[in-house]
Amino acid sequence: MPESHQPYLRIEHLTKHFGEFVAVRELSLEINGGEFVCFLGPSGCGKTTLLRAIAGLDLQSSGRITQQGRDISTLPPSERDFGIVFQSYALFPNLTVFQNVAYGLENQRGPKPAIHKRVVELLELVGLPEQTAKYPAQLSGGEQQRVALARALATSPGLLLLDEPLSALDARVRALLRQEIRALHQRLGVTTILVTHDQEEALSMADRIVVMDHGRIKQVGTPEEIYSTPASPFVADFIGVMNFLEGEVASSGTVRVGDNSLSCNTASISNGGKVRMTVRPEDIRCHSEAAELQNTFPVQVETLEFLGSFCRLNLKGPDGFGKLRADLSLQQVHELKAAPAITLSAEFPPSTLRLFPETR
Repeated sequence: MPESHQPYLRIEHLTKHFGEFVAVRELSLEINGGEFVCFLGPSGCGKTTLLRAIAGLDLQSSGRITQQGRDISTLPPSERDFGIVFQSYALFPNLTVFQNVAYGLENQRGPKPAIHKRVVELLELVGLPEQTAKYPAQLSGGEQQRVALARALATSPGLLLLDEPLSALDARVRALLRQEIRALHQRLGVTTILVTHDQEEALSMADRIVVMDHGRIKQVGTPEEIYSTPASPFVADFIGVMNFLEGEVASSGTVRVGDNSLSCNTASISNGGKVRMTVRPEDIRCHSEAAELQNTFPVQVETLEFLGSFCRLNLKGPDGFGKLRADLSLQQVHELKAAPAITLSAEFPPSTLRLFPETR
């Protein structure tokens, strides 16, 4: 991430009302130059509203936005420095691929040879050098989104805004374009904001993820930080798959779940405090026999789900543990002879357990 004395984009106390509904509430955020940031959250969390405020497409009700030290809070979109790609491609159906990409450049009234050179370069960049004369209807969804990306980059904007650009595409094309957009960003270094509800998209593409819910930021961090050290049960549940156990701190370093005790870091939670304990499915270790290991309990296999490179075991835990999910490699499943109705020993390594004080 390039170093900078001041953030490239600064959002301060931004609020957006739609009548009585508050879509974004007192939100502040700083984005550095050259950074790839994802706004991630469920539908209705305010992420697209925030993106549209940055673009000037829906002005905020209050708050301030500055880009490279310039206050853009009240400027119309035409006076802001950004390119944008929408989920729906938004290409001109009556213009060819070449004309679509050249559109913004022609509005700037640049010399025709320079425009032609730039369009050819961009179509090469997005892998469509042979498609210049085609119309959008003659292209696949993935190809149309590549054209939309080239058009957004044509005027060399300082900021690239991507509003769920991959959600209308099928899984294979989506995965391919994810890699291509990330590689394009690394090559061009343009500050990029991606709005998505797809956690896999955010984890694989972003330098930093901004997790949002109900118009507020719940956590900002690198993909690894968000996944490994979620700041709240909401983030833990939204990012990846998570097991939750309800418990009570019995003593420093010990949590009671049902009739069993687990060793873990109880931090500053006082004795008797109700907690939600989290553990990722891939962090539960399964053994075929009762193992004399810390935090190990008998579990019964209910069902197995084959998920390609791994297998998910749906387990019935001891009293108080409820339903659990454990992810094992196919080799481990074969070694354990895991099958419905058999009993295994499940180990919960203390370092993988996280506690959140119960707020009910």
